[in-house]
Amino acid sequence: MTNDRPATPLLDRVHVPADLKQFSDGELARLAQELRAETVSAVSVTGGHLGASLGVVEMTVAIHAVFDTPRDKLVWDVGHQAYPHKILTGRRDRIRTLRQGGGLSGFTKRTESDYDPFGTAHSSTSISAALGFAAARDFGMDTGDAIAVIGDGAMSAGMAYEALNNAGHLGKRLFVILNDNEMSIAPPVGAMSKYLSRLYAEKPLQDFKSIARSALELLPPPFREGAERAKHLVKGMVVGGTLFEELGFSYVGPIDGHDMEQLLSVLRTVRARATGPVLIHALTRKGKGYAPAERASDKYHGVAKFDVITGEQKKPVSNAPSYTKVFAEALVREAEEDPRVVAITAAMPSGTGLDFFGKRFPARTFDVGIAEQ
Repeated sequence: MTNDRPATPLLDRVHVPADLKQFSDGELARLAQELRAETVSAVSVTGGHLGASLGVVEMTVAIHAVFDTPRDKLVWDVGHQAYPHKILTGRRDRIRTLRQGGGLSGFTKRTESDYDPFGTAHSSTSISAALGFAAARDFGMDTGDAIAVIGDGAMSAGMAYEALNNAGHLGKRLFVILNDNEMSIAPPVGAMSKYLSRLYAEKPLQDFKSIARSALELLPPPFREGAERAKHLVKGMVVGGTLFEELGFSYVGPIDGHDMEQLLSVLRTVRARATGPVLIHALTRKGKGYAPAERASDKYHGVAKFDVITGEQKKPVSNAPSYTKVFAEALVREAEEDPRVVAITAAMPSGTGLDFFGKRFPARTFDVGIAEQ
């Protein structure tokens, strides 16, 4: 792949998400690889939020293949990870205008497409929005299911839990997909991050999955279909999501957010059987499938234009120091003279220069997690 557009024979057949229903599961997995290549190619021209988008490619394909958007309402938390979604929803011809004057928004935008039912650009609001769509459906609005995709970093904000609490209390059919990549802009902080990490560390899912596959091969063909269904149902029982279950959600996971077979099976099962709120815990990797992004410390969270082959970003050279650096150095000087000076950041230490302050005064630096809703 070069800076020229990649070959995408399967993706070329997709103009709207309904077109995905013509493909086999194996073809959907291959289409996801083409979608990842197209996303990298497009962002190399425009710059943007690449890492987050690469982490949800398979998830995006699976959601659109299983659900019936735009009748089913898909809400992306923040919306910066929605580039693959935009490509699949009739905007591929404009994807290289991302974040340009008169071009596509870098986030989901209601006036841009019927497939963007909720405008964002800030975090932790998706579950509330999806619950609103679910409530409207139950009041007679001509709409289908509601799906919220929210990252583990955004789950550090109180609004997300208020929505989970409300959804669990109301008991409405609602799907929340927790996109757990353990990689916010900065390392996630707080008790929730530790809880999700424990679920991740405890997961015997991969061992269970390999055992189940081996066992299936020993069964006579007539029994395999039923055993396959049972295997996917048991997956949700392998690791407990006690917190979410106590809030009234059925918990499924953790599952591999890059395994198309698993994603399709779980989404089809919950769509067919759910009667109340369901949380699907999907483990993903930010920057997945593009080596320079996977190697970078920030996983190419936000990038300038870049060379696809080398990953080298084409940033303009400036002789002037950045405002962030000037601010950080000034704050450190103040703190050296006054022990009462402390720094507070909402999950953005590097973007505000407070990472520099934190290295000098770790006990006087407070990262309170995302708080932008």
